[in-house]
Amino acid sequence: MNIRAVAAQVLGQVLGEGRSLAVALPPALERAAPRDRGLLRELCYGVCRWQPELQLLLDGLLDRPLDSREPVARALLLIGLYQLRHLRIPDHAAVAETVAAARQLRKPWAASLTNAVLRSFLRRRAELLARVEADAEARTAHPRWLLEWLQRDWPDDWPAIVAANNARPPFAVRVNPQRLSRNDYCSQLAAVGKVAEPVAMVATALALAEPVEAAALPGFAEGWVSVQDAAAQLAAPLLAVEPGMRVLDACAAPGGKTAHLLECAPDLDLTALDQAAERLERVRDNLNRLRLEARLVAGDATCPADWWDGVPYSRILVDAPCSATGVIRRHPDIKLLRRETDIAALTDRQRAMLTALWPLLRPGGRLLYATCSVLRQENEQVVAAFLAARPEAREHRIAADWGRALGHGRQILPGEAGMDGFYYAVLVKPAVAGGTPCSLAR
Repeated sequence: MNIRAVAAQVLGQVLGEGRSLAVALPPALERAAPRDRGLLRELCYGVCRWQPELQLLLDGLLDRPLDSREPVARALLLIGLYQLRHLRIPDHAAVAETVAAARQLRKPWAASLTNAVLRSFLRRRAELLARVEADAEARTAHPRWLLEWLQRDWPDDWPAIVAANNARPPFAVRVNPQRLSRNDYCSQLAAVGKVAEPVAMVATALALAEPVEAAALPGFAEGWVSVQDAAAQLAAPLLAVEPGMRVLDACAAPGGKTAHLLECAPDLDLTALDQAAERLERVRDNLNRLRLEARLVAGDATCPADWWDGVPYSRILVDAPCSATGVIRRHPDIKLLRRETDIAALTDRQRAMLTALWPLLRPGGRLLYATCSVLRQENEQVVAAFLAARPEAREHRIAADWGRALGHGRQILPGEAGMDGFYYAVLVKPAVAGGTPCSLAR
């Protein structure tokens, strides 16, 4: 199967059905020959990353819009333009292989259209790219609504955020300190010709110079290491868990932060909660590989009465569902699938989760609110509203050399120190109701 045809079928699901790459791409990768998987990923992620630009180019090359019932044909045209615009594949090869893909998809009309469109782009490249430069949405490869939110929330930083979102993400791993030190794992990588650098701000993080398949990492099957961005590795130390503590990870799947908490203190009494039972299977798989144990519970964090046993927790992690606007460089299809109207509903759920889970925290306990968003409405504004509604709650200010302090909490913007965009805020419950902030429960 022509790999461009496979990519078009995957992207057709994203463009036509609203499916995420995380759902649509893995089955295609399994069917593809190992030598083709890199190009398949590149085409799918690249088209999603640059779709606003590519769509403007396509619109300028078509006499009339494509039928909305032909998402695969549209995807193939975008794939062709992506190759000509962003990859080093020779122009003649990109055109020939893309036209061949249309024939393999049994769309003769699409083959002739693809050939005409791509050759027209080569002739009119300068003119069409000038149109891109004149259009903010196409130039930044961001939907207009998101661009406006970034400009409003981060007036001095939005150009850097946009640039980071459009860059390929770094490859970071988390070393399991129960198995070996970070320095020792660097040596393991060096022994197989892999170059890695410690992330200074995160004790367990290494950044590799080149991405690799997770299974190819030394000791991956034995639980020495996990793939996780450095910013996500800050959650566990911020919770400051200690042996024997009762801990709730309220939005656990796929289990990276759950596992990190247990790596910090293996004998935690930890409950990993997620609304979708099938997503908990990924948590179970991660824990099994790392030889760790937790109680897995399927339930809605906003309805504790359905799953809580009444025993309070010393620590609660609320890694809340969010717009994921801080991890667009890893999931560029967010730019295609997320809608401005989603934000209010997400904010409502974030507030509902904090309200429902706060009573489960024991006096003297600590709750960490986290998102992978850069939108203030989901972050400091949620925390501000919660603190205003719960006067007994206190914020524990995060003193750190990463990110930036906000009115409430601390924000990492995409690309800062090589990390993804993350927000963290620590809330504590005084040991005596109405009392002053005190030492946290042990």
